[in-house]
Amino acid sequence: MRVLEVFGICVVALLALLFAIFFRRRLLMLGGGTIRLQVRTSTMVPGRGWSPGLGQFVGDELRFHKMFSLAIRPKRVLDRRLLTIAERRLPTGPERLTMPGHWVVLRCATGDTQLEIAMAETTVTGFLSWLEAGPPRDPGSSPGRSIFGPRQLEG
Repeated sequence: MRVLEVFGICVVALLALLFAIFFRRRLLMLGGGTIRLQVRTSTMVPGRGWSPGLGQFVGDELRFHKMFSLAIRPKRVLDRRLLTIAERRLPTGPERLTMPGHWVVLRCATGDTQLEIAMAETTVTGFLSWLEAGPPRDPGSSPGRSIFGPRQLEG
């Protein structure tokens, strides 16, 4: 009987964890302006290192939230004022196995930092429109900040 109780507790804990993950996803999607995308977190092995998640457009930022995480804060923040698209390509090699067939990989640059993101081809159109819809900018006018990590507090 003791084994059955432990098994039952484990099943309930697993269901609670799954519920929390899906509830978090719903909360992020509640405000609108969200897209499905993948961010390449590691380039050590060619074609690997992709992390699925949700992108949330908030003002001049695209906030990346990992799909299978309980964190409310974004894992990465892309600032549209500093972001440029360096290359657009189709998934190759092992990437084709981890992404749907209609997805596109974008190599983005901001300063010296390179980043690859992947999203559906129809989503790329909206993403590029959002990127170009920002206010006019002079490339040397705004001080750069890293696209990785949390936002720095100003003040």
